Amino acid sequence: MLQRILYLFLSFSKVGVLGYGGGPSMIPLVQADVVEGYKWMSMTEFTDALAMGYALPGPIATKMSVVVGYKVAGPLGALSALLGMILPSAILVLALYIFFFSFKDNPAIESLLRGIRPVVLALLAVVVIDMAPNAAINLPTIILAVVTLAVFILTNLHPAFAIIAGGLIGVLFF
Repeated sequence: MLQRILYLFLSFSKVGVLGYGGGPSMIPLVQADVVEGYKWMSMTEFTDALAMGYALPGPIATKMSVVVGYKVAGPLGALSALLGMILPSAILVLALYIFFFSFKDNPAIESLLRGIRPVVLALLAVVVIDMAPNAAINLPTIILAVVTLAVFILTNLHPAFAIIAGGLIGVLFF
């Protein structure tokens, strides 16, 4: 049990350190360890946990760490995974804040960030491709996904409305 708690902390610490760009960009890193590496969850379980996480307030990566940690090792696992997720970024943010103003106009830093942004975009696309077979499993769910995408492209609708609407549609029709 102690070994699982340690692995949870280390796994989510890695995500916390490498997850540049915030919660959604961390999901591929979480998926790599949780589904493919340690096999703590199946892809379907991961997709369901992610969907539930998006339906609740707060950062998705921390919610995923708690869910995975709890599933693997109960309340101590949840705490270990959560601490692993938030401690690296808290420490790095503090360090960056202390030194930020001396580096903010450095061309090398600006170039570094320009190179990282498209990589984060590609990682998000990989998550969408991996989740699609578990999320859009029949014609009605594919239609729901396409309509939701169209609504977001054409409007400024807040994502919360789509999540609530998707849940209601699921209860009523699925």
